Amino acid sequence: MHTADITMRVESVARTPSGLGAEGVAEISKALTAVLADLFALYVKTKNFHWHISGPHFRDYHLLLDDQSAQILATTDPVAERVRKIGGTTLRSIGQIAQLQRAPDNDNDGVSALEMLDELVADNQRLVENLRSSHSLCDEHGDVASASLLEVWIDEAEHRIWFLFEAINT
Repeated sequence: MHTADITMRVESVARTPSGLGAEGVAEISKALTAVLADLFALYVKTKNFHWHISGPHFRDYHLLLDDQSAQILATTDPVAERVRKIGGTTLRSIGQIAQLQRAPDNDNDGVSALEMLDELVADNQRLVENLRSSHSLCDEHGDVASASLLEVWIDEAEHRIWFLFEAINT
């Protein structure tokens, strides 16, 4: 592909039929792509803990983390598709996820069940902060569709926090 073809393609992406300006598309796409990286990182961590949890409440925790990881994974496609709908581009590789994720990995052996749950509370709280920040950005650019989706994803993350918090404090 020639440089002129690439330039034309980039310019056509910026002229999305969503009605958002090029700056809005770029900023919202960047924010949602970072959220997408966080979701993939949180999914893998939640599955990691699901696979390695043990202790007296094993079955309850194992099922809880399985449900939560499925919910997180189910959110990834709508996030990526929203970025594409507004005319942006999103994640292309695991390497890009690693560069953008704000949720820290946990590769440690011997993490207790309560430490796992507590860490997932913190990760989901961080995700909520990032989702709210993205929501504010959408408000600034008048992207009500992305903002309304973010509200659902905030509620889902708060629901996960609630269940994890209650499991820790029983």
